Amino acid sequence: MTPFLKLMLYGGITALLWCILCWFNLLPWFFVWLLLFFILLRLVLGAIYIQQNFYLPSINSLADVGTDASEKKICLTFDDGIHETRTPRVLDILRDKEVQAMFFLIGKNCETQKDILLRLQQEGHRLGNHSYAHDFWFDMKSRQAMYDDIQHTQQLMQDTIQLAPKFFRPPYGVTNPNLAKAVKRTGLTSVGWNLRSLDTVAKSSSQLLEKLKKDTKPNAIVLLHDRCEYTVEVLTEYIDYCLAQGYTFVLL
Repeated sequence: MTPFLKLMLYGGITALLWCILCWFNLLPWFFVWLLLFFILLRLVLGAIYIQQNFYLPSINSLADVGTDASEKKICLTFDDGIHETRTPRVLDILRDKEVQAMFFLIGKNCETQKDILLRLQQEGHRLGNHSYAHDFWFDMKSRQAMYDDIQHTQQLMQDTIQLAPKFFRPPYGVTNPNLAKAVKRTGLTSVGWNLRSLDTVAKSSSQLLEKLKKDTKPNAIVLLHDRCEYTVEVLTEYIDYCLAQGYTFVLL
């Protein structure tokens, strides 16, 4: 039973009992409203923090797939590709450093950048599904609409590289019951992260690099975006830093 279902079951029972007590003036109504507030807060936090596995079980660390921390392994992941100019630069760096990474791709970007999609596959990188459009209202869609969106990207990749992804990363890392059911229906494995670079809001390449160095740890799944210029600028130095610290790069 997921944490969401447990909350709905036990929270609902508790709220019902408290309402009965309040009805007979054995408990102030304030406590019922307070309970409902905390249930709502838990639902919101569970949606925005994928690491909590609240609605949808996800791989958020290499430890989740049995990797021992003493092995000092990390996994580089890139979201929101394919970018016409920056993704090839990222691929050049990874090729030169002999490092493979995971790319969670947006379907509509793949449609217009099929040559880069083929290169990603040919160079041995692991490809994941990051929805077709990655639109702001994705989390408001119905279960069927989410399923259709994900499957659209699956079919697109299958048609282009004859290989459909096995992994899915929710847009913005936000989950909810509809998405959980849609992903389960696709058979894909959800992947989160435990090292968020915040490269999309970084003020400078030096700030980004410093954060990455500070937060790097064994079993890290690193969240980056190949559409970000600062990410491209620091990638070589970050890889060199990790290698100097004894880390090896792996895929899921």
